[in-house]
Amino acid sequence: MSFTQEEIATQPECWLRAAEAAASAGDALPSPGEEVAVVGCGTSLYMARSYASLREEAGHGRTDAFAASQFPAGRRYDRIVALTRSGTTTEVIDLIAAVQGAAASTVITADGSTPAAVAADHVLSLPFADEQSVVQTRFATTALALLRAHLGEDLAPAAQDARRALAEPLDPRWVQAGQVTFLGTGWTGGLADEAALKMREAAGAWTESYLAMEYRHGPISIAAPGRVVWVFGPAPAGLSEDITRTGAILVGSDRDPLAELVLAQRLAVACAEAAGLDPDRPRNLTRSVVLV
Repeated sequence: MSFTQEEIATQPECWLRAAEAAASAGDALPSPGEEVAVVGCGTSLYMARSYASLREEAGHGRTDAFAASQFPAGRRYDRIVALTRSGTTTEVIDLIAAVQGAAASTVITADGSTPAAVAADHVLSLPFADEQSVVQTRFATTALALLRAHLGEDLAPAAQDARRALAEPLDPRWVQAGQVTFLGTGWTGGLADEAALKMREAAGAWTESYLAMEYRHGPISIAAPGRVVWVFGPAPAGLSEDITRTGAILVGSDRDPLAELVLAQRLAVACAEAAGLDPDRPRNLTRSVVLV
């Protein structure tokens, strides 16, 4: 079993531990009413986008998400929340240094001794969710579980759904598909992007991701028999019928969308193995991007 498979399998327990950590986070996480920017790179950016959507939907205040390299320097926030598994990503470290004195900074990381953690005003370390694999799975979802729990969500149902997603057999048609498109709405848009990234990273597969309502505006043209369209959360009215008419395989369920991402992670590993690739060591990638 690869490290990636092992790490995928531990996610339900990690989420429940993260929920406990959220209860004792104190002033390290945003208070209702704070104006917040959430930043990250790659997978962390997609989790940031999901959290930003959830926080605004919950009425906790304006919440924007940015790639760390694209933070608008002239815009003011009460707090910057940075997601970084390694704590060594150059863009994140540079941003934390740039906002010192202008906004409170919080880093959520797997290692509280790293440069990003040391530079921040507050640190939430999740060492139990750290990973040996290059491809992120459990750290990213655990960070989002922490943030969801801090918004008042009960993560127990999501963890139970994830256990079912781990036990459910993968449909062989998904593994054999020539192309997979992931769709999301609101906070699940970030999850759709992350699912597609996992397929590209681990398996070098042709995958795309879109907001569900935007899918009809052009991208649906690639849907065809032998290809998969995977929807996170409820599909907008009429979209399932439109996809079915293309002959593509429609995938979706009523489980928690974060648990649905677990199933997509499993698909990425299965596709990698079918292609003779090592999901722990994807081509052209390193565990952290450190610029010199």
